[in-house]
Amino acid sequence: MDSKFSLKEIDDAAAGFIQFIKGESVVAFHGEMGAGKTTFINAVCRHLQVTDTVSSPTFSIINQYKTMGGNTLYHLDLYRIKNEEEAIMAGVEDCLYSGKWCFVEWPEKIP
Repeated sequence: MDSKFSLKEIDDAAAGFIQFIKGESVVAFHGEMGAGKTTFINAVCRHLQVTDTVSSPTFSIINQYKTMGGNTLYHLDLYRIKNEEEAIMAGVEDCLYSGKWCFVEWPEKIP
């Protein structure tokens, strides 16, 4: 696997990413299983000064984090979602329309 970047550069990439998406609140992360979506979101959360432990929400579907400034951030992993109704019942729509930072893994699982 030929890659331009290494894990050593993830913090710089996360800082640049935050500047790039300034003003956006919902960000979709696409990539194959094991591509590093959660690892990158973890680095982004460090730069946003999340005080909670950042982990994959694969089984919980939604993780909610707080930053040092008291802001809320949502991290969604929709891999296990079977349909739109299940997503709504899990509270996905509430997160997406909250106006808060919302990082979504596997967004293609719901329309």
